[in-house]
Amino acid sequence: MTFKRLLFGRPLKTSEAEAEKMPIWKALPILSSDALSSVAYGTEMILIELATVGAFAFAFSLPVAIAIILLITILIISYRQVIDAYPQGGGAYMVAKENLGMMWGRLAGVSLLIDYTLTVAVSISAGVLAITSAFPTALPYIVPIGLVFIWFMVWMNLRGLSEAGNVFAFPTYIFIFCMLTLVGKGLFDWLTGASQATHHVTIPTELPASLTWFVLLKAFSSGCSAVTGVEAISNAVPHFRNPAQKNAKLTMVTLGVLLSIIFGGVTIISRAYDIHPDPTGTKTVLSLVAEDAFGRGIFYYIIQFATMTILILAANTAFNGFPILGSLMAQDKNMPRMFANRGDRLAFNYGIITLGVLASILLIVFRGRTEALIPLYAIGVFLSFTMAQVGLVLKWRKDKSLGWQRKAIINGIGAVVTFFVVIIFSVTKFEEGAWIVVVITPIMLWVITRISKHYDSVGKQLKIDLAEPIPITDTIIIIPVAGIHKVVVSTISYAKSLTPNIVAFYVAFTPEDAKKMEQRWEEWNPGVRLVVVTSRYRTLIKPLIEFIERIDHHYHHEKKVTVLLPEFITHKWWHRLLHNQSAFRIRTLLLNRKDVVVSTVPFHLKN
Repeated sequence: MTFKRLLFGRPLKTSEAEAEKMPIWKALPILSSDALSSVAYGTEMILIELATVGAFAFAFSLPVAIAIILLITILIISYRQVIDAYPQGGGAYMVAKENLGMMWGRLAGVSLLIDYTLTVAVSISAGVLAITSAFPTALPYIVPIGLVFIWFMVWMNLRGLSEAGNVFAFPTYIFIFCMLTLVGKGLFDWLTGASQATHHVTIPTELPASLTWFVLLKAFSSGCSAVTGVEAISNAVPHFRNPAQKNAKLTMVTLGVLLSIIFGGVTIISRAYDIHPDPTGTKTVLSLVAEDAFGRGIFYYIIQFATMTILILAANTAFNGFPILGSLMAQDKNMPRMFANRGDRLAFNYGIITLGVLASILLIVFRGRTEALIPLYAIGVFLSFTMAQVGLVLKWRKDKSLGWQRKAIINGIGAVVTFFVVIIFSVTKFEEGAWIVVVITPIMLWVITRISKHYDSVGKQLKIDLAEPIPITDTIIIIPVAGIHKVVVSTISYAKSLTPNIVAFYVAFTPEDAKKMEQRWEEWNPGVRLVVVTSRYRTLIKPLIEFIERIDHHYHHEKKVTVLLPEFITHKWWHRLLHNQSAFRIRTLLLNRKDVVVSTVPFHLKN
């Protein structure tokens, strides 16, 4: 217990949940690090796609970035309306479930769960790449380093939101400061013609023949990785301190402003410094921009460290969103019930650990390569975006509250734009790995639908009419015995407190053994009839089952058969290995029978 408390902290009372809620300064790093961190690779993903047709196409990175910033603006405005409409949290899942139906809600939930898992894998792999850009000798250890970071996140989140926020806040604000400083320095160099920022930055007006719309759409879809994570705030509104809605909306706006400035600024100065993606994949575009802006001095390494840290911490957005969403879905019978339970530190332990396991598997399978994970990334989140926007349009039309037409137009535009992004991503990235998400999504949807049907079936079978009296059932108890000792005495004593209908059952392996047991039982005379069966094949289970069936048939199913197992519990775990475990084997087999109640009377040994 002492080690557990040292590792995870003292257990928290349910009444302490309010203290675990987040003020804005803590919510921003916890819930926005995913979106903020994506600026570390958003511009790079655009340039990599444009590089397939030649360096001349890099000029189109700015129009693509502007389109993505407009998309960010639409989503920020739309999700502020989600917060107003659903202050209880849940985001796209709640909106889709209540306005489009449970099946669509499940699809939104599945899409977000997949996205959260990919967020962890992509963020961690990109964070490790930021370090290997500065220290190439670490390249062979990308996967082990990534796994260490994932399970550090698991550990911190198991300790609770408050401690995670305290740890993660400072690095996030350091990253924001570094990025704003980098953008400011780059823009200053570009505007004054200082340093290396002498490349002419313009917005192209014509599309060259060798640059197709398909390539531009691929660049747009890759750059949309910078948009993922904005939904996390709407999912976690209940985790904000009061006034929760106001604080969540302010955090959302703050995120949108920072994201637009940093993403747009990095894209502009990457053109001003004439940055080309590193063909070896060992240096990030952000690393090259920082090197041109500040050289390989101390601030360059601070930027690289801050980038690595924010990318690692970006996974924390998923570690916050996945467990909350899993809890909401579990409450609706769409996930295993244990996902709705809070642990000692008021965290959703099952969701946190499950996310850690799934992200670790992805990191190992894709060998920590960010570019291999990116094509899988944004389909799920944009699909959930679309369903949330469509759901809100239907909600506004149904409620017809004040200003509903304006709200419906905003969400309608959001639905069209995000659905367009889903189509673009599915088509342009299909062969690069997006097909995996396209295949896995319906499979997971089928699985959680089966889970829901199972819970519905169980509920129907367990439902009772409170007006009906409880039926009184007579019972007969069978006690399998292996001899005469204190465990048997304890079990018979307990059985007599329940019913006088008791039969002791003994399996002998030889006639001599059977006769000896009968004589000792008669001499002891506990007031319970003993039935002895000789097993020619030295088995315990088969004779017991045959006896149970004879008893059941004799009473024409009028009496409930209960098998009461005497079992001693050893003082040390390894002592159990020295015994036959007959009670365990009997209990395991009989639990599958519908006509038998199985119970155990434990007898604890002292040493």
